[in-house]
Amino acid sequence: MLFGMAVNEALLLVRAQVEMNPRANLLETWEAAVSAMQVSEAAFAAAAVSEGSVERRIAGEMRSIPATGPQFYAHAGNWLTAFWLAVTCRDQERMTHLCRVPIGVLRASGVEGDDYLYHWVDALQTYWLEEPGLVDKLTAAIETSHPDVATIAPRDLLQNVLYPPINLFYRFLRKEHGAFNAALAEALELHKRYWTTNEERSDDIEGCLALGPLAVACLAYDAGFPIEVESDYLPHHLLRRTWVGEFPV
Repeated sequence: MLFGMAVNEALLLVRAQVEMNPRANLLETWEAAVSAMQVSEAAFAAAAVSEGSVERRIAGEMRSIPATGPQFYAHAGNWLTAFWLAVTCRDQERMTHLCRVPIGVLRASGVEGDDYLYHWVDALQTYWLEEPGLVDKLTAAIETSHPDVATIAPRDLLQNVLYPPINLFYRFLRKEHGAFNAALAEALELHKRYWTTNEERSDDIEGCLALGPLAVACLAYDAGFPIEVESDYLPHHLLRRTWVGEFPV
């Protein structure tokens, strides 16, 4: 499977579905989200091993996927996307598999990224696997995501799209319901600001879904947080797990 192309196509499909069905009340939108999750996680499962194969369910069938070792598409940014999809689909098994992908595999992709990305991935893996050091790792992610430190990502992308999920996750860990909802509203406003700043971005389908904020909001919703923010960037039925269990994933 040409994973680089398959991942991009699966993500394009889920965004197209969300653009047409922003509340995600149609089964097709859930199917697209699940498919994107399956393909994205499988890419990292194959990249994490250098021999043999891994077994994964994709598009309703169990498939044997040959090991690939590190690949250009198995980088930290795509890991975050895969993890956010797994969180949104409430697939705890895939979340665990992703959290066991070594940081070294992501670095070996050859894709240059700011250091904060690796601290951020490390913090999420530590959180989900319930390992020690979460506070220090999240602090490192926050400090290294400052625009004066993180210089590879464009400043406006960093401030409006890439950093807000980190702040949101911090509020989630502190169990600050009011502050979490305020941070969620701000994250969605920043997302909108970035993706509507000019005609080219407004026409880009990537902007129709705030995947990072959605995923952290899913963690909070499942932990009993009252989610008081409504937005087309935050599909209602994905957030509220309406479709979970509809079919084997």
